[in-house]
Amino acid sequence: MRAAVVKKIGGPEAVEVVEVPLPEPGPLEVRVKVAAAALNPADTAVWAGYFGPMEGIEYTGLGLDAAGTIDAVGPGVLLKVGTPVIVFDAPVLRPTKAQAEYLVTDLNSIAPAPEGMDLTLAATIPLNAMTASQALDHLPLRPRDTLLVTGAAGAVGGYAVELARTRGVRIVAQGRPEDEEFLRGRGATWFVSRDEEPSAAVRRFVPEGVDGVVDAAALGAPALAAVRDGGIFVSVRLDVLPTPERGVVVRHTTAGPEPTRLSYLSALAEVGVLTPRVARIYPLSQASEAHTQLARGGQRGRIVLVPSPSAEVSS
Repeated sequence: MRAAVVKKIGGPEAVEVVEVPLPEPGPLEVRVKVAAAALNPADTAVWAGYFGPMEGIEYTGLGLDAAGTIDAVGPGVLLKVGTPVIVFDAPVLRPTKAQAEYLVTDLNSIAPAPEGMDLTLAATIPLNAMTASQALDHLPLRPRDTLLVTGAAGAVGGYAVELARTRGVRIVAQGRPEDEEFLRGRGATWFVSRDEEPSAAVRRFVPEGVDGVVDAAALGAPALAAVRDGGIFVSVRLDVLPTPERGVVVRHTTAGPEPTRLSYLSALAEVGVLTPRVARIYPLSQASEAHTQLARGGQRGRIVLVPSPSAEVSS
């Protein structure tokens, strides 16, 4: 089968599509025939060497998100072949991962795909929605409490806004000026431009400061300044955690496999509470080009690889 892999540390040009052995599922594992796999910033960390040198490793696969259908099952699995699923394939530095024609993963990493949703869209849900959901769990916010979401029109930020709305939270969404209409439609109470100083902009609407922040844009200290004394700051990146001050609790969140939560998020997408977004679609054969586009940034939605040889680049 074909898979996108990295054989050496470098830039997006280090991404290759190669023929690798078809993986077989073991106990409590399934093999998924991949219909689509999303690209995420975590992929850039692999080929850029963030996870360390590749000593003793011939190659490592790419991709944490996929959607497809169960193709084979291992011992102890009762799911039927042909079942549509979404996959959060969290482990890194494995020979093959989501950006491939087939993927073997364990039962804790899959959930039913949203019924009636194109699998290309469904592939963009797992990592980003899980990250947003787990970030909000660090914030014991009650209805009518206030929350700042930075980078609110991005993949994680957009889901954070939509999930916070289900909790009755009043949301200050930060984004580009052209994002305002989209964010208000997703549930934002107020909008502030990323061109403004965050604390001053937020305090126009919430003078005492917000109760919490989900810092999806990794602003760090400037976003912390928008939090009231004794509030909570949650970042999705460990390298930009600000120093706590004024009694503000600073936390970092990472997404890990939770099948019950992933199933819940899939169900929310199925009924339209969550809005998956695709920025561009590339065939698997153009994985390097897709990763080059990912590295440029500025996407609204996720870049998706489609293993089908007939897939064409679209925006």
